[in-house]
Amino acid sequence: MIATNFGLFLAAALLIAAIPGPGIFYVTARTLSEGRGSGFASTAGTALGGLVHVVAGSLGISAIILASAELFAAVKFVGALYLVWLGIKTFRSAGSDLSLGSEPIGDKRAFRDGVLVEALNPKTAAFFLAFIPQFLDPTGSSPTLQFILLGAISVALNTLADVVVVLMASATRAQLTGRPLLMRRLTQGSGVFIAGLGLSLALAQRPANG
Repeated sequence: MIATNFGLFLAAALLIAAIPGPGIFYVTARTLSEGRGSGFASTAGTALGGLVHVVAGSLGISAIILASAELFAAVKFVGALYLVWLGIKTFRSAGSDLSLGSEPIGDKRAFRDGVLVEALNPKTAAFFLAFIPQFLDPTGSSPTLQFILLGAISVALNTLADVVVVLMASATRAQLTGRPLLMRRLTQGSGVFIAGLGLSLALAQRPANG
């Protein structure tokens, strides 16, 4: 890979990672409602889900999904419904346990949710297919491996940003000790926000060149 291409890619990937997006908002909401452990588990899950898109993009699977209006709609609505369901579940859990030390949802489940939320988001697939090919060296060896390498670096940078957000959100949550009513409202708000991400995904349009 040409060094200039890699330098440009790294700069662009760092900028994109620093810009708040749906993934950051999702892990923030999970951390605020369930705690640091759930936030880190969700972050690890979304990272794995992102790698799924990287591999699928390198193998041409993502391009097939984006080229088909039916496949795109199917993946999009499954992902949207899952987010809405998670949001409703988070909202309903607000009154079940107000202790900051307890986690309404286990870390393993939070990890699984993160994987599914990210893997079922075709907007992530569209991003990788639009972003990474700009920095590939067509004269280099194995464009597929180049795609996977750059995609993995992009996922790692996004995950690092998520980790920082989890630490900030968990610090904010810790300040709510002894304020159960505010904690309940925060959890309910997180649930509404997660459901809102699902509705936003449901309204997403397939890329015109897909």
